[in-house]
Amino acid sequence: MHSEKINIVKDVLVCAAENKIQLCDIYYDSKIKEIKPKSEKLFDWIDLKEKHKRDLILKQFTDSNGEISFFLAMPGAIDPHVHFDTPGFEFRENFEHASLASAYGGTTTIIDMPCTSLPPVTTRANLQIKLEALKNKSYIDYALRGGVAGNDFDENVIEKNIRELDKAGVDGFKAYMISGMGTFKDLTQEQMIYAAKIIGKTGKPLLVHAEDKELVANREQLFKSMNRSDWKAYCESRDVQAEAEAVNKLISIAKKVDCRIHIVHLSSESALMAVKKAQEKGLKITTETCPHYLYFTQKDFENEAIRNFLKTAPPVKFEEDKDALWQGLFDGSILFVTTDHAGCDPAIEKSSQNFWDVYGGIPGVEHRVPFLFSEGFLKGKLSLEQTIKLLSSNAADYFGLKNKGYLKQGYDADIALIDLWSSEIISSVNMHSKGKYTPFEGVRFNAVVEKTFLRGKLVITREEKIEELFCGEFIRIDV
Repeated sequence: MHSEKINIVKDVLVCAAENKIQLCDIYYDSKIKEIKPKSEKLFDWIDLKEKHKRDLILKQFTDSNGEISFFLAMPGAIDPHVHFDTPGFEFRENFEHASLASAYGGTTTIIDMPCTSLPPVTTRANLQIKLEALKNKSYIDYALRGGVAGNDFDENVIEKNIRELDKAGVDGFKAYMISGMGTFKDLTQEQMIYAAKIIGKTGKPLLVHAEDKELVANREQLFKSMNRSDWKAYCESRDVQAEAEAVNKLISIAKKVDCRIHIVHLSSESALMAVKKAQEKGLKITTETCPHYLYFTQKDFENEAIRNFLKTAPPVKFEEDKDALWQGLFDGSILFVTTDHAGCDPAIEKSSQNFWDVYGGIPGVEHRVPFLFSEGFLKGKLSLEQTIKLLSSNAADYFGLKNKGYLKQGYDADIALIDLWSSEIISSVNMHSKGKYTPFEGVRFNAVVEKTFLRGKLVITREEKIEELFCGEFIRIDV
């Protein structure tokens, strides 16, 4: 019987606990075979954070005579909220570009949304169309999310679709409380309750875009009647109250229905406080946030150079919201950091002077990992262990991604090597996604992804060009 060749990643730093680090060699084929310590000693990050001290301390434990990089090895990052747009919206983004950008960003697994596909992934037949379209198109592994849309909502049909999608291996089900997509409409409160009842029986989560439709629509109509088309009008229409009221409506559903409800891309302190109170009462409410909510505020819309690039739904909020979200990551009330990656051609869809007409979306998969290490761990807002959990392990646990999210024997050899002693100024011209723009333009991240391995295969390295490897596979989720 043919056995795979055993490879070694030598002299890498592995997180032992909190900010403790161990120098190890990792033996692997497609799976991790062994993580072998070079010494039983655990080092404190504070003793290694200066490069010359790191080298002085660690070189006594290695037998190598050459230059050693001593990169941090982390489990390949998992981004459980992206819009890669294949099939149907490839004029904005596609799996080939976005999955490569993900690999350059240290991410080895993504979960793609059902709404930005044509047809949307609301039936098993539509899922099969998407799976066919994705064959040999991805550099990394992918799970897929099912969807429940308000288009021709029929209870019997919805129940059948949910059960069939569950058996076909989707990770969960996405729905909107407000949607601007004609092909994937939002649900009423009654429809959301019904969907939650059916989804709850699968054991998989219902994931919801939470902004109050009535509040947002009424304000938007008012501002447009006043001929207001500025960024302030957009942000005022989708304010903190709009998010908080939607979250409270979802909490009321969680009190009635036994279903895991996950609120996507949370942006405000008020909504987070409601989530925390619900969690304290034992309700199955979880949430996530994104780098843009952790870095930018509405004051950044005054910068014309990035104004349109920063537009998302919900919009970024204020300083107190940003601080609360960092605290939520620290205390565990926010489960993970996702990107909500959604790109476009900025010359076409990010250039309007009418802010209502600007496409809302940021292509973020290439920047999430270095961002969280730079702005979270290296600035002391998060421990090393917390950072890795927020980027990988927590998502693997929550969505049931088997053999992902950890550097452990028997797990997939999905490994990202991170240089915590180098920095990079973000520039859109270096991006690998189809849409080359970012509100992080010109920002320095003090962490760099050096290499990414998917099931033992070197997918990308900053040092040299790797041959195209469309080795990404569909991951079925069975609860």
